[in-house]
Amino acid sequence: MMNGSLMSLYSVGDFGDVVVSGRIQFSLQYDVRTEELYVHIIRCQDLASARKNRSDPYVKVYLLPDNTSRSKKKTAVRRKTLNPVYDETMTYKVRRLDLPARVLSMSVWHMERMRRNLFLGELEVRLGQWDWSQNQPTWQNLQPRVQLSPEAIISRGTILFSIKFVPPGSEGRGNPATGELHIWLREIVGLLPTKRGAPNTYVKSVVLPDESGVSGQQTRVVRGSVSPVFNHTMVYDGFQSSDLIQACAEITVWNPHPSGCLGGVRLSTGSGLSYGQSVCWMDSTEDEINVWSSVIQSPNSWVDTSLPIRTNLQLCSD
Repeated sequence: MMNGSLMSLYSVGDFGDVVVSGRIQFSLQYDVRTEELYVHIIRCQDLASARKNRSDPYVKVYLLPDNTSRSKKKTAVRRKTLNPVYDETMTYKVRRLDLPARVLSMSVWHMERMRRNLFLGELEVRLGQWDWSQNQPTWQNLQPRVQLSPEAIISRGTILFSIKFVPPGSEGRGNPATGELHIWLREIVGLLPTKRGAPNTYVKSVVLPDESGVSGQQTRVVRGSVSPVFNHTMVYDGFQSSDLIQACAEITVWNPHPSGCLGGVRLSTGSGLSYGQSVCWMDSTEDEINVWSSVIQSPNSWVDTSLPIRTNLQLCSD
């Protein structure tokens, strides 16, 4: 999904002083019962020389996208060696649901007493692609840090929610009087922050076209989490079943301070038209169109879904 180091979004400094070489040996295990990830850093081999044919290396680990101090873990420093042995295990508490959205960052550094530490290489493991049946230690080559452009990020995480349409009169005795659209916002997993530190976020929703300008609703702000849980239901009324073909449910994720949109999803037919007029918000992806089709075809039934929070969402008025 990305050509570059995820950690480069949050790191500053010169990473080109030493030509990267060597490899790292490690193993990963996940305990489903305790929901704990065990990262066993075993050793490095053939590291680059930082000072006079030697290095004083240690390994720094993050479980991204959490780039805060609570995610950072380090091994001990091994003095005057290019082949350090660590045999240290780091433990992370992480839900099984969150694992596919997490990236394990392992970087090797030369410890300097009086100057900035020197970067010796890194490895990023996308846990959603990891073979969890592999229990034996594995060797992987260390890589130089390649700057990742923020413009290259097409998704900032995954939003989990359920949605259903209740047609007029479908609950008996003429209720509801008009059709209702229910959106149950559950949570976000793997939320990628725009800067260093855990983000504060909230979610907005609006059903377009919104001629009154008052249909917008939002959740509370969840502070300091890359996996914020909202568990918030939003209800919109005044619909007929035929309106759904012309409408769009827009769900966006926001930073409160400074206010800014991180991305979102749009549920619609993706036709580009609403009531015969060309509109910019009828631009749903194939997955978003499929969810909206399920809502239309399955009235009175919750449609459970998870969709990427796309960053190319152009905010526009109806």
